[in-house]
Amino acid sequence: MIQSTLLLSKKFYPMFWTQALGAANNNIFKNALIILITFKSTKLMGLGVEQMVALCGGIFIAPFFFFSALAGECSDKWSKSRLVTLTKFLEVFIMLLGSVGLLTESLPLLFFSLFLMGLQATFFGPAKFSILPELLEEDDIVKGNALVEMGTFLAILTGTILGGAFIGLHSGTKIVSLVVVGVALLGLFFSLKLPRLDPIDPTLKLDWNLFRSTYRVMNIGRSVKSVFISILGISWFWFFGATLLSIFPVYVKDVLHANEQVVTLFLAIFSIGVALGSMICEKCSHKRIELGLVPFGSIGLCWFVFHLYFMGRPYEISGDLLNITGFMQQTGSYWILFDLAGLSIMSGFFIVPLYTFIQMRSERSVRSRVIACNNILNALFMVGAAGFLIVFFSFGFKTTDVFLALFVMNVAVSLYIYTVIPEFLWRFICVLLGKMLYRLKVQGLDHIPLEGPAVLTCNHVSFVDWLVISASVKRPVRFVMHYSFMKIPVLSFFFRGAKVIPIAGAKEDPELMEEAFDKIAATLEDKEIVCIFPEGKITYDGNISPFRPGIEKIISRTPVPVIPMAIRGLWGSFFSRKYGPAGTKFRVIPKRWFSKVDLLIEPALAPQMVTAESLQEKIKSMMD
Repeated sequence: MIQSTLLLSKKFYPMFWTQALGAANNNIFKNALIILITFKSTKLMGLGVEQMVALCGGIFIAPFFFFSALAGECSDKWSKSRLVTLTKFLEVFIMLLGSVGLLTESLPLLFFSLFLMGLQATFFGPAKFSILPELLEEDDIVKGNALVEMGTFLAILTGTILGGAFIGLHSGTKIVSLVVVGVALLGLFFSLKLPRLDPIDPTLKLDWNLFRSTYRVMNIGRSVKSVFISILGISWFWFFGATLLSIFPVYVKDVLHANEQVVTLFLAIFSIGVALGSMICEKCSHKRIELGLVPFGSIGLCWFVFHLYFMGRPYEISGDLLNITGFMQQTGSYWILFDLAGLSIMSGFFIVPLYTFIQMRSERSVRSRVIACNNILNALFMVGAAGFLIVFFSFGFKTTDVFLALFVMNVAVSLYIYTVIPEFLWRFICVLLGKMLYRLKVQGLDHIPLEGPAVLTCNHVSFVDWLVISASVKRPVRFVMHYSFMKIPVLSFFFRGAKVIPIAGAKEDPELMEEAFDKIAATLEDKEIVCIFPEGKITYDGNISPFRPGIEKIISRTPVPVIPMAIRGLWGSFFSRKYGPAGTKFRVIPKRWFSKVDLLIEPALAPQMVTAESLQEKIKSMMD
């Protein structure tokens, strides 16, 4: 199903347009209000223009801190489709109230409307992301998230530009008032077309104590370590992005000596780039969560933000501020735009898999509250970005030094994430090496379940069979390997990070063998995937050796589906034993570099049907 087809789906398109129109409307109103305050030089309670503009951001984001937990509980208790419609009714009311504020230029009423907008967004957020797994098939969730991210950032861009353009026209307040009410009504229209969804947990009791409910929601978010680290990763992205967006005007004016047209150009490139990166990420994911794209995105963020710092001030400045045409004629301007586009595209690669990971790894019964935890931390990190800039500049640092600071912090955050959740880095390395060494072709990937336990079984052709499987199967796989692999320099570090289960033969180390079977059982009970090579050794002649009874012991202890797989094309490679000891015949490398390797995956077998002999015959037939 291509993106255009999904956008026409009756299950998805109402939600897509509902959230996109909401994001656009918020930014039309906010930017119109900010420009109104700025150019009217309005004051309230002794606050100046700069303080008033900063206050707008604080007023809008405040509800996320106090009401996100309650919003998550409501989304889990009530029908998400009805909750979305209710928030859109609220948006119409808020925009009517805001229109009165615009027409009368009443700042107290405008600020109250802005607060209500933040409150409406707070209750809409958990439903917005947790509803996707209920609306879409499993194969379309990554695609749906990519489209939502694309729609959100393009809507933010469109709303920001339109808000500034409309308020600057003659009778601008009247035009903005009509537009925001009209867009709210259109969003309500699409929300009414959402499919009716049943509540997840109608017996859930809402906790109206906001501080206690926030504490509980944060505990729910922390209950699954990998999910919480992913939430922190998303929150870090919002810190990173908020910092960049905050310094763009100063960077453009003071460093590049350009005017507000160039600021708008930067905003457009950033928003379009994130949207484009999200869609490219979906294409690279092939319907499944591609965790390897997260390190790729973080490496890209590091590279492009450091290059922006390296560029410094690329040309001499003099005279009036440059418009877009003048800026484009300057030395280094294209490099700056290239870095900005790269940053934004890599942002899409970074956040789409993380959002999908959270949705897929969180329990259905608490998914909305997990999203609420994410929203709370996102708001906290965005406020932290403003505080960071205040402190940073108070020490006398230059604007371009912010890029270096972001580079250093992004390296530190990335190392922390990939140390705590090594499956992200493991997946990235396996995909990278797999694509560099071989032309991998996978058949039957859909037979790997997106969730739930299973045992993968495969013929053992070479010392890199695990690499081929890891580069192909997009769920984290725990391999069962001979303990000697854990002693290989460098590789042992990654094997430990990937939680490889070491095993030994009964005659070598019976205690280690029993410990391995215990770990396999525990892993399957945790609903993870285990991969074993039932031959117990790498082939010496290219043929399958008799399967050992270990597979039967595993299944009898933990009855789970068994998925037969077969590798073709690795026999005769540098890592096989065709020409003697593996890894010694370097003359083979040029001949087999980038050779074709197939991984065939058959439908799962019921555990009661599995025996070592029948499984051996099955995989042998797959190799013919």
